[in-house]
Amino acid sequence: MTTTTPDRTALPALPSVYRSRSAVELKEFFRQRESVVFTLLLPVLLLVVFGAVLDYDLGSGVTFTQYFMAGIIAAGILGASLQNMAISIATERSDGTLKHLAGTPMPPSAYFVGKVVQVLAVSLASIVVLLLIGVVFYDIDLPSGTDWLTFAWVATLGAAACTLLGIAISSLAKNGRSASATVTPFALLLQFISGVFFQFSEIPTWMQTFASLFPLKWMAQGFRSVFLPDALAADEPAGSWELGRVALVLGIWCVLGLILCVRTFRWHDR
Repeated sequence: MTTTTPDRTALPALPSVYRSRSAVELKEFFRQRESVVFTLLLPVLLLVVFGAVLDYDLGSGVTFTQYFMAGIIAAGILGASLQNMAISIATERSDGTLKHLAGTPMPPSAYFVGKVVQVLAVSLASIVVLLLIGVVFYDIDLPSGTDWLTFAWVATLGAAACTLLGIAISSLAKNGRSASATVTPFALLLQFISGVFFQFSEIPTWMQTFASLFPLKWMAQGFRSVFLPDALAADEPAGSWELGRVALVLGIWCVLGLILCVRTFRWHDR
């Protein structure tokens, strides 16, 4: 009678590897105080400060805080995806983490799946906290009915586009130490010109045009469509919410971001 020796070199199934890597990414994120503060708590602090200081009426019974909620949720997703991905990946590349992972049997796709799960989890946590604070302290009117569906696809497409762009941007930093200085000013600039801290209609036209080249402006506009009455759509550059164009631009950025990732991503530091 012959016996079969177990294959000790067999790798775990992909779903198991993906779950393990996702768990590692989530644990690493929540163990880093800086990441938690700047990604999760900063949008909350901004909502509290702007909600308390700029509590005035925009017309049609809409307060600035109601308007600001759309922008700060978009900014929170930007921080959890583009900003967080660019800085964390550049840091992992610089400290040798990526080089080590590239030399293990783990499939490269598991690394990116883990990052995507982290972005989705952190973005969802940020959205829930912001909505909770907005409702409890500032009487924010939540979306209703099919507006939640619009909210969901804008958040999903926006997070995907910004995540891919963040992975691509991570290659611009020379090392982990310079990553924050490279990415943070860019993220702040986008927030100031994309209708997060100010009404988009009050921003100079040339800034509106520049902001329209990036996902944040379209995310914020999509969220405004679910938080604001249709009467305020007239204040948008096109006089409407342009949800079809919002979906198109965010979809294009998903494709473009994927192409940039494939062409620019590096496992080793320069």
